[in-house]
Amino acid sequence: MGVPHELLARLRGETPVTRIGDFWAVFRHADVRQVLRTPAVFSSQAGGTQIRDPATTADLRYVRRMMLNLDPPEHGRLRGLLAKAFTPRAIGLLTERIEGWARDLVAAVAERGECDFATDVAADLPLLTLAEVFGVPERDRRLMFDWSNRVIGYQDAEYAVSATVRTEEVTDLARAALAVRPSPGPGGEMPDPRTRAGMPDLYAYANALGEHKRAHPGDDVMSNLMHHVDDEGGRVSIEEFENLFWLFSVAGNETLRNGLPGGMAALLANPGQYRRLLDDRSLLPGAVEEMLRWWTPVMHFRRTAVQDTRLSGVDIKAGDKVVVWFSSANRDEEVFPDPDTFDVTRAPGEHLAFGHGPHFCLGASLARVQMRALFTAVLDQLGEVRPAGEPRRLRSNFQNGLKSLPIRWD
Repeated sequence: MGVPHELLARLRGETPVTRIGDFWAVFRHADVRQVLRTPAVFSSQAGGTQIRDPATTADLRYVRRMMLNLDPPEHGRLRGLLAKAFTPRAIGLLTERIEGWARDLVAAVAERGECDFATDVAADLPLLTLAEVFGVPERDRRLMFDWSNRVIGYQDAEYAVSATVRTEEVTDLARAALAVRPSPGPGGEMPDPRTRAGMPDLYAYANALGEHKRAHPGDDVMSNLMHHVDDEGGRVSIEEFENLFWLFSVAGNETLRNGLPGGMAALLANPGQYRRLLDDRSLLPGAVEEMLRWWTPVMHFRRTAVQDTRLSGVDIKAGDKVVVWFSSANRDEEVFPDPDTFDVTRAPGEHLAFGHGPHFCLGASLARVQMRALFTAVLDQLGEVRPAGEPRRLRSNFQNGLKSLPIRWD
């Protein structure tokens, strides 16, 4: 089915703040920005950032500890520590390695004449990058693939029980984590992955990795983080490291893993735009922004009003859920002329694929590097690509994702 852009456009024009079930849905670009930049009114921490309420008060306490769900000033402290860990040297090394990995991933399929872009090419680049950020051994990186499948794909029967890692292939650290991995129930269901109890294997690995980084630092970003001390003498706790590991392993992996095939889907649907990139590589940075706008991997995020307010003439009460829809805001006619058209020469606008305000995605620059690197490698090594079959969509109302995207080339 895909994203219902026609419906979103109608709602955006007629009722830009609309009551749907137990939440207010916000569709206009200006209103989405307003919600995201005013955490004193629209809180991330009060109820978390997902439409679904945590099942118990204990679950709510757990999600409130994550940086994604923190409000100022706690959010600023943790984000500041993490930002300082991404030193210029660390970013420079990552950029060089990302470009090399992208070339190698495309070269591995180039002689075949066809591949599944989603699984054969796009899935590995975020895993390699995140493994480098955390200093995770390369043979353990598929753990992050399974973890992100289980969390983001909890609505998808194929992803919810993802288990592609074999114990004989991984490190002792990973084997200890796999030993506590939950098993599917009688009906094939897994425990709620958005609770701590639902992901014991991830937390076991993160705890052991954090302790190892503190005792045996390397050149990776997370070693920098674990050894950094702020002006007040504070440092990241192991519990905070665990939650950052969850956030990066899941959100950092899955968002780009869907953004890369989404960008290719945009090019396949617009072959004339693809040929423009083949002819003029200087258009690629702007094309990446257009891919993010047009596809929009993360469709929505939730806030909770903590005081009575008004938005586009609608009264919102303290305690109300407010859900901002990036899929709608990124096609707002007031901001993006002819918004349904994919145009690699579009002047950079303020798309909201990375959010806005204090929670603007910390990994945005790294995501852009990966997208530019991979599409450069595709253009250089494959030339013009074409569809080779029907794509398969991820079943999710949160991530705009593709599980399969067959392509071919001459």
